[in-house]
Amino acid sequence: MKKTLTALLVSASVAVSAFAAKPVTVKGSDTMVIMNAKLAEAFMNRNPGAQIQVTGGGSGVGLAALINGTTDIAASSRPIKTSEIDKLKARFATRGVGIPIARDGLAVYVNSVNPVQELSLQQLMDIYTGRLTNWKQVGGKDAPIILYSRENSSGTYTYFKDNVLKGKDYSPRAQTLQGTAAVVNAVSKDPNGIGYGGAAYAKGVKFVKVKKDDKSQAYTPSLETVRSGEYPISRYLFLYLRANPSGDAKKFIDWSLTPEGQDIVTKVGYFPVK
Repeated sequence: MKKTLTALLVSASVAVSAFAAKPVTVKGSDTMVIMNAKLAEAFMNRNPGAQIQVTGGGSGVGLAALINGTTDIAASSRPIKTSEIDKLKARFATRGVGIPIARDGLAVYVNSVNPVQELSLQQLMDIYTGRLTNWKQVGGKDAPIILYSRENSSGTYTYFKDNVLKGKDYSPRAQTLQGTAAVVNAVSKDPNGIGYGGAAYAKGVKFVKVKKDDKSQAYTPSLETVRSGEYPISRYLFLYLRANPSGDAKKFIDWSLTPEGQDIVTKVGYFPVK
């Protein structure tokens, strides 16, 4: 009897411990995955009892997991779509809660040997829709423009299509790659390549300055130009939940918005929310 009681107590203890240690899952944007992982690591170091699990897959994948109930938090580099809100309402009777966690200047990358220094939004649209196909058409060498893009489940892909291409389709010549790091890697090896993605990933490539139109000054993404609105392709990065956060999820998000958390955001290469 004593052994049975002891076994029951141990079993109950393990069950309680397992319940208490249930991780908060964060899934979605590949643009945000490094930042979220570093935030989670720092938060768990300060809160030893908490577990935050971060995975990527793309903004669309994260929001689908939120709708399906398989993640606690969806990381998204774009605003949630009306169709996604409708699915949340149908399944959970909620519109969801979106919390901006950082800001990003969506960078345009070219190879370090490319002489092109700046492009307008119109030129970018013409390049990625296939109207412009040679670098000499935008002041570069006589060479084909090789397009690198994100996959269509990516929030970065959607943001670029909506805000730069004005909803037009990407050129069929665009090579879609999984993750911004893959885009940067491809451009770094291709003298004629061009890509786009989060500013934090730009290693081994150079930024092209971007301007709103031919009469405007061109800028690279920085804290000052993103805050002022001078850099024309900037966006918020979001964490989405089904309802107002509670427990460790709330603690994690609240801490990520503190000066300490936002300092990590900055060190990764993104910009504070405020």
